[in-house]
Amino acid sequence: MKRILMVLVVLGVLAMACSGLLPVTKATPTTAVATATQTPLPTPTSAPATSLVGADGSLAALYDKVNPGVVTIIAYGPAGSGNDALGSGFVIDTKGDILTNMHVIASATQIEVDFPSGFMTQGTIAAKDPDSDVAVIHVDAPASELHPLTMGDSSKVKIGDPVVAIGNPFALYNTLTFGIVSAKGRTDESLSSTSDSSFYLIGDMIQTDAALNPGNSGGPLFNMRGEVIGINRSILSPSTGQGGTASNTGLGFAVSSNLVQRILPDLLATGKYDYPYLGLGSLSEIHLQIQQELGLPYTYGVYIISVVAGGPADTGGLRAGTVDIPNVTDLKKGGDLIIAINGQKVNGFGDMVSYIVMNNKPGDTVTFTVYRDGGTVDVPVTLGSRPSA
Repeated sequence: MKRILMVLVVLGVLAMACSGLLPVTKATPTTAVATATQTPLPTPTSAPATSLVGADGSLAALYDKVNPGVVTIIAYGPAGSGNDALGSGFVIDTKGDILTNMHVIASATQIEVDFPSGFMTQGTIAAKDPDSDVAVIHVDAPASELHPLTMGDSSKVKIGDPVVAIGNPFALYNTLTFGIVSAKGRTDESLSSTSDSSFYLIGDMIQTDAALNPGNSGGPLFNMRGEVIGINRSILSPSTGQGGTASNTGLGFAVSSNLVQRILPDLLATGKYDYPYLGLGSLSEIHLQIQQELGLPYTYGVYIISVVAGGPADTGGLRAGTVDIPNVTDLKKGGDLIIAINGQKVNGFGDMVSYIVMNNKPGDTVTFTVYRDGGTVDVPVTLGSRPSA
């Protein structure tokens, strides 16, 4: 995958790297930092009750309603560094708080925020979270410029639902693109690294085929009621567009609105959200050949290939494979296959990450149902706090 301002490789888990990496190149961040300023928790707004799509299918009414709340963010890096970046963002309250991606402002020494009306102002970083790639920028702006957008319930989004993205692809400001929800519960590499230099994952991401390109980062993904259901964040693209940068192939990813709303109160109150930590490495998926090599009864679930010594998974009794397989490297038999969490079926690695991030905090005890030694067993594990690199 590629962040809409930078390249991204999918790897990591709640604690460790997973296998099954996408064959793309990783690049370095293009931006960061400014002076942090604490801001109060945004006040929720009431949701629109009906669809804003016209009888003829037009999206003009939707665009007219929400576009005033979408902004352009220009992040200037140190003089001569070449680390200037352009992204998108959106207003979340009448106090001047704006949501965007952290990678948009990651190297910034100065932030400019431009409104659709033509009003421009300086912004300061109020909060940032590398684990979800979310940042809050605060601006001093007249009330007439602040048009807060409504955060929707991303859990109600269905695959196939129509969506709209608004942002600034390739500096084409206030561009609307249209598509559908292609998948839910995707994961993506965060900006937060582990002690072994792999990366933690962002859980609960929405996949869309709405066109996303460099400059869309941090902008809103809307449902047809004009509610924000995600923050556009990355694309999977081996192709290149303007200036040799990654370009749209119909595989875009947005941080879900429910994940954002889960972390935002803590983020604004303390500057940090305490993510749950499991401490294991896993296959990202199980193909028939892998199933046969490992002697597993299912091609779904999460097969454990490693556990962090002394970590929650290890302490709770989850097991990694230890038995060599002839003519197979980097894979051992005998590990647990997680097939359910708290009674809910786990289809794959993304399911597990999204479930834990969206439903649990450090200190919670979750019950993993695992296939082990020819049968199933329930293993309770008390989650820890995600350690820093």
